[in-house]
Amino acid sequence: MTVFVALLRAVNVGGTGSLPMAELKAICEGLGFSDVKTYIQSGNVLFRSDEAEKTVEERLDEALGKTMGKRPGVMVRSRKELDKLAADAPFPKAKPNFLLVYFLPEKPPGDALEKMVAPDGEEAKLAGREIYVHYPNGSGRSKLKLPALKTGTSRNLNTVRKLAEMAAAMEGKD
Repeated sequence: MTVFVALLRAVNVGGTGSLPMAELKAICEGLGFSDVKTYIQSGNVLFRSDEAEKTVEERLDEALGKTMGKRPGVMVRSRKELDKLAADAPFPKAKPNFLLVYFLPEKPPGDALEKMVAPDGEEAKLAGREIYVHYPNGSGRSKLKLPALKTGTSRNLNTVRKLAEMAAAMEGKD
């Protein structure tokens, strides 16, 4: 069985809505996913499934939509993808909590960064289905405008590393 990491968009951060992690775990178990674990209150869940990544993503998003009244958006990644994102993180002088990885449903176009407006010196880099953004003053008050981020969900580099570590531990149980 493959270990997947699902990242929910706009959950418990003032977006789509509040979803207790115990409820998220129960939804995943109800879909037949096994060894389900959640991490912090921002919509991170790890589990095992024999299904393909896109199938897992679609089924979870649909089930969450029924519970929440609106599909939040779910991005699913493997441990290897998370490991690579953590290892390849640009901006080596950035504090890990000021470097966000935006997970997108599909690879953005090559010109996605051309529309970026970064008044506080924010920097961004494309990487497959993700965009790294360094917020030198933190993301909380940033006035960054980057339309390509709209459909995604972000996690700081510390969280990406922790999710990769948790996924590796789950894979080690095989």
